[in-house]
Amino acid sequence: MITTTVMGSYPQPRWLVHEERLLGDGVARVRNEGLWKVSADDFDEAIEAATLVAIADQQHAGVDIITDGEVGRESYFNHFACSLGGVSRTEIGVGVNRRGGQADVPLVEGEIHREFPIELAAAKFLVANATHRTKVTVPGPFTLSQLADNRHYADQRALALAYAAVVNEELRDLAAAGVDLLQLDEPYLQANSSAAAEIALEALGVATAGITAETCLHTCYGYAAYVKDKSDGYPFLDPLAEAPVDWVAIESAQPDLPGSTVARLAPRKVVLGVIDLGRETVETSDEVAARIRRALEHIAPENLAVSPDCGMKYLPRERAQAKLAAMCAGAAIVRSELG
Repeated sequence: MITTTVMGSYPQPRWLVHEERLLGDGVARVRNEGLWKVSADDFDEAIEAATLVAIADQQHAGVDIITDGEVGRESYFNHFACSLGGVSRTEIGVGVNRRGGQADVPLVEGEIHREFPIELAAAKFLVANATHRTKVTVPGPFTLSQLADNRHYADQRALALAYAAVVNEELRDLAAAGVDLLQLDEPYLQANSSAAAEIALEALGVATAGITAETCLHTCYGYAAYVKDKSDGYPFLDPLAEAPVDWVAIESAQPDLPGSTVARLAPRKVVLGVIDLGRETVETSDEVAARIRRALEHIAPENLAVSPDCGMKYLPRERAQAKLAAMCAGAAIVRSELG
């Protein structure tokens, strides 16, 4: 009951990345090699060391389902998106960010295809070194299609379905590697809900077809480091009750959503964000427990998991450690009450 997890990312060590670039450059849609402090010769060893730190911090806090912290990625998005065949290696495309501004994005110039497994090596390292259950995230096909300069496919639906096919290939490899939970990150369901209504669920169906491991769809308003006001509510939430996944993960703490929000996703199980990543102070375990109790008025405890609202990569490590500890302690309080 009330499994604890993280959405995906964890703070990258200060010796690994340039902190000022991490926040100042924004969420990377294309390659950003200048983010890294370590040389190419030392890169793989450095990523393994940072991954072990992320694993240890999550397990020490008591998190039930952990990730590798995505410490080897420049963003949740670009590591996968820019590794695909059909994406230009020489030219950067022009797209639109979630605030309507211009953004550098991958330029699709040919058939989208996977030239090699992209997250598999990192997933195998996670599984080999974790004593807890594991989760790996991949950007979802709708968000991939929204953050692309499409110069090959007839329309956005065709592009999204092409991305969905390669996501499915990736998920199959990750499941075979022993990953317990496979998560698709789809923040652009909220940024472009009208387009999502037309093609998102179809693309998700292709992406998850035949996957036997548990699956999760994560949707959000964006990182708290960039999005301060999340009071408008989710414009694309109710349709996710029909999403072809086991879990739907949403943020709830920063936008202060009512506990009844989880009922809108039934019969999907829900990963509920109970840690506000825009708040500098650390939640108490009692605050976390209160958020969980409000949700349990509308969902069975075996269908509820809890997590920080979104990825934790923009937090100082010490604050991330403390917030995870508070989350796990709050969940333990409520589990004890339930017997």
